[in-house]
Amino acid sequence: MLTKADDFPIHQTPEPIAFSGTDRNFYDRYFFNGMSPDGSNFFALAFGVYPHLNIADAHFATIRDGKEYCIHASKHLNMERMDLEVGPIKIEVIEPLQKLKVTVTGEFGINAELVFDGFGFPIQEPRFIHRFGPRAFMDYTRMTQSGGYTGWIEVDGDRRGLASETWGIRDRSWGIRNIGDNDPQPFAPPIAPGFFWTWSPFRVGAATYYFHICADGKGDIWNIRAARAPDGGSVEAIEETSDCELRHHFKTGTRYPAKAELDVSFNKAPPVRIEFQPQYRFLMRGIGYFHPDWQHGRNQGPLRVEREDIDLASINELAP
Repeated sequence: MLTKADDFPIHQTPEPIAFSGTDRNFYDRYFFNGMSPDGSNFFALAFGVYPHLNIADAHFATIRDGKEYCIHASKHLNMERMDLEVGPIKIEVIEPLQKLKVTVTGEFGINAELVFDGFGFPIQEPRFIHRFGPRAFMDYTRMTQSGGYTGWIEVDGDRRGLASETWGIRDRSWGIRNIGDNDPQPFAPPIAPGFFWTWSPFRVGAATYYFHICADGKGDIWNIRAARAPDGGSVEAIEETSDCELRHHFKTGTRYPAKAELDVSFNKAPPVRIEFQPQYRFLMRGIGYFHPDWQHGRNQGPLRVEREDIDLASINELAP
């Protein structure tokens, strides 16, 4: 089947772009988040395309006055991967690898117009490959970029412009992850679930630092990396290292962090310690991650849109 993407010189196989190999779990995703300089305003978006499920979904969430306001949307893809619009949520690539626009419009009381402009060239994280026995549980690539945001967000008629110097992260990832309904064929022999993941971009002066760590249920690290990217820098200006160590301190009786400490060294220099302190909570379920109903890739029909308001003060801290 031919689609709009076939008119661009981007093919990787002899097949039309509509076909992405054979793994049902192939996905292609956009992710955005942003915050005001004082951290008082936070928003995030996830937009996923699942070619072999023939589904696309999008989620937008913002925090105001102790509540997380969310829009969830899903549609049948009809094999058209260049259509970056699901219900009220739309992404426009204004300048590849530099400037993108997010629009949220509709009758659900949550609207936004946000333009992201990168500070420098995006980093390419090391490929994520993790197997359970012979089966690839994850196999994907992510590019990540920091940048500034302009625009506004409106909730129930209250429109607020973004503060000056609002910044955040956007990424693109593609490859294999568990998406949609669970695989009916379990692993043999059974494997106890366990996955530790921290992804922590942050700013110091005129540079963005990126850090991530992946570990299995036993605590064995299988992917770790830190990078430093100066504003306005090219790909050659990005420094990378695996000489880093993270320590989490959790709130007693919960899985919520009380603080974290990162030691990182570039070019064999003495390590620098960065301490992270949480300001408030943002639930990733607001943009579809592990949502009981809006899990990424789940079939919601030809088109479904729903609003969800989450009272962050009433969240059970002992819930998984």
